[in-house]
Amino acid sequence: MKLRLAPYFIRQAIQNVRKNWLVHVVGVSTMVISFLIFGTFLLLFYNLDSWIHGWGDTLSMSIYLEDGIDRGTRGKLVSLIREIPGAHIERTITKKQAFIDLKRALGREASVLEGLPRNPLPASIEVAFHPSGGEKPDPEKLRKKLEAFTGVAEVQYSEEWLNRFEGLMKVFRLAGLIIGGLLGLGVLFIVTNTIKLTIYSRQEEIEIMKLVGATDWFVKTPFLLEGSMQGIVSGMLSVLVLYSGYLILSVKKADIFGFALLDFVFIPNSYTLTIFVVSVALGLLGSFIALGRFFRL
Repeated sequence: MKLRLAPYFIRQAIQNVRKNWLVHVVGVSTMVISFLIFGTFLLLFYNLDSWIHGWGDTLSMSIYLEDGIDRGTRGKLVSLIREIPGAHIERTITKKQAFIDLKRALGREASVLEGLPRNPLPASIEVAFHPSGGEKPDPEKLRKKLEAFTGVAEVQYSEEWLNRFEGLMKVFRLAGLIIGGLLGLGVLFIVTNTIKLTIYSRQEEIEIMKLVGATDWFVKTPFLLEGSMQGIVSGMLSVLVLYSGYLILSVKKADIFGFALLDFVFIPNSYTLTIFVVSVALGLLGSFIALGRFFRL
């Protein structure tokens, strides 16, 4: 394409959009919704993945105590914990405090606890491990050692939950690929049919241009630009709407049932750039497919 013809092609593409503005508005709106769904999925996946990896950097344990444990036994348990290399007692939670924490976590639903005849929650000791040598202790061995101690009902450690979450993330990742693929096909279908409608509306004009000697690429270029413009607008709007929704709805800090605090952040620039590039590429590809029925590519 000669550069001196670029203004002509751009004018023609804009003219096509103006003549079929309603079709383009519907097409762009549908594309924005599709990319917004995928962008929301990326936003959730990115934050969950970051949270899981951040949580896994530090091993933590919850040691649940049996009801009626005496002060002497509790003191011996605390001494045992402090003898473990890198172990730090973060918090000692009484039965009463555990119940208060649960009510706070339930929020408006805390009324369901009012009918309980007694407090069913155990006292516990929260332990975090910060090994000086950088090597994590074996959590399974520690659990068996602590559960064998008199007065300990159960021990749970963070890596148990991490393993479960990582399995869930694999399913989440696969679902994302499937959803992304289906949305991509949907966007391709939308762009293809939008460009086809534009071509049909200008079919007589195209035939006249070809009769007077216009090359196929001279005729096709405005339609390719039209598809690209549709992709550009859709990509920009979807990212803008996604970011606006993030600003409105995001909770900067979320306490997940008393575990680590989660920073909810927006997707990195590389992700937003990917959404934009894919939207433009699908717009261009949709134009190629639509033109394939009228020209020999």
